[in-house]
Formats: sequence, structure tokens, C-alpha cells
Amino acid sequence: MIELIKKNKAVVKFLLLFGGTYMLLALGYQTYLTHFSSEKYYPDYVTHLVSYQSKYVAEALGYEVRVAPHPTDLSMKFIINNEYVARIVEGCNAISVMILFVAFIIAFHSNFKKTFLFGLTGAILIYALNIIRVALLCIGIHEYPEYASFLHDIVFPGFIYGLVFLLWMLWVRMNTKTKTTSS
Repeated sequence: MIELIKKNKAVVKFLLLFGGTYMLLALGYQTYLTHFSSEKYYPDYVTHLVSYQSKYVAEALGYEVRVAPHPTDLSMKFIINNEYVARIVEGCNAISVMILFVAFIIAFHSNFKKTFLFGLTGAILIYALNIIRVALLCIGIHEYPEYASFLHDIVFPGFIYGLVFLLWMLWVRMNTKTKTTSS
């Protein structure tokens, strides 16, 4: 077993860094959710912010939008043209996706500055595109309610996870070229 670990030292290091980073960030996020809920920024600050920012995107596309705290659920109601179309829950804010992204970037790290800047830039990009994703998903559900499940379960998760995958591939390519050219 020790021989196998020594032989695959880089893979073991990657897995330990990825798993450790993911668990640490997820624990931090869970602590945030547990201890920083707010009546003003219901259900939590980030989900509240994503709801309103998605509202502004949908309004920019010509829709009359209102968001409001859901009375019986930890979510925000997304209302287009006085029709309740979707609820925005904590899972819609893309924080868990950003945690997954950053854990990979750290596990396949380069120098600190490059890793930090790429992780931060990627997380900002994921956050921004997630706002657009939420707005377009709500508009899609409003315009095509018969495709709500397909849009929510297939199309829009593919959009956000596809972006993460492309960013990961870019990161790996940037780091492999750097290691190859510096050798």
C-alpha cells in the first residue's frame, strides 16, 4: 500500500488537497449559513443578493419582476408579471459551485499569486454568470412553463457546471504549459 502511495504521490497530494480544501470551505459556508441568517437579508445575505441581482437582469430584458421572502420556506419568491414562477433557495446562489471550483484550483495549484488570482477571477465569473443563469431560468419558466423541469434540471445546471469544467481545463492547461516551458 505504501509503495502504491509513493508511486502515485502527485495523485494522493491532489486528492488530499482537494478533499481538505473542499471540507474546510464547505464547513466555513455551513457555519455562515447557521450563524448569519438575517430577517433583513432573508434567507441569507448571498441568496438574497442573488435574488435581487437576478431581478435586475430580468428587468433589463424587459420583464416586470418582483422578489419577496417566501412566507413558509427559506427562499425568495421570483415573480414575473405578477406570476410566481420560481423560488430561489440557498442552492441557487452558486456558493457550493464556487467552493468546488476553488478546491480544484487549490489542489492543482501553481504559485500563490497565480492560484489566488485565478481562483478569485473564476469565482467572480461563476457568480456573475450564475445571476444571469437564474434570471434566464426564471424567464424560461415564465415563458415556457411546460419545460420548467427540463430547464431547471438539465439545461441550466449544464450551463453552470459547463463553465466550471471549462475554467478547470483552462487552469490545467495554463499550469501544464508553465511546468513544461519552465523545465
